[in-house]
Amino acid sequence: MAATSDIDRIERALAGSAPASSDYDLNPGIVLPEGRKLKPAAVLMPIIETDTGARVILTMRSARLKHHPGQIAFPGGRIDDTDADAAAAALRESHEEIGLDPGNVEILGRLSAHETVTGYTVTPFVGRIRAPFTPLPEAGEVAEVFTVPLSFLMTPHHYRVERRRWRGTWRAYYTAPYGPYYIWGATARMLKGLADRVAS
Repeated sequence: MAATSDIDRIERALAGSAPASSDYDLNPGIVLPEGRKLKPAAVLMPIIETDTGARVILTMRSARLKHHPGQIAFPGGRIDDTDADAAAAALRESHEEIGLDPGNVEILGRLSAHETVTGYTVTPFVGRIRAPFTPLPEAGEVAEVFTVPLSFLMTPHHYRVERRRWRGTWRAYYTAPYGPYYIWGATARMLKGLADRVAS
């Protein structure tokens, strides 16, 4: 019952609207250039129901990747011209990265767009996995596939703000450490936004 309740709360939260977010939310002193062109991307927040409750599937990016090696991320990526829409891109990328069949996903809704420091505008989708699923990570992109309890990620006080120097200036960002996994940056920001909506 708890898992169903958690997902029901998310569905209700997704029915409302929320402002867009960005990697710059905690850094108001950064002035972004007018007319900047952002590359469109989409990610999936897959929720799977288990005997111990609902859990969110996340990936650890391969250390061999050029961009964001070793970071925690949702499955997803750039929207291709062949994708019907952003949701189709998120499902395609999830299939390529972790072997998740698009037909095994019920899209519950979408979050507001998120701008990243790498020049992307990311549309996050929340999806419930319909049937049992065993991840098949794509070795070139994904080092590990793991899950985190949905209840943990939907608790706002599990998020904290940390800082590090980036390109010569201090940059603040959200983190949500869980066991050996350091969830931070855009992934933590998108999750924090949903947690706040669920809690309100």
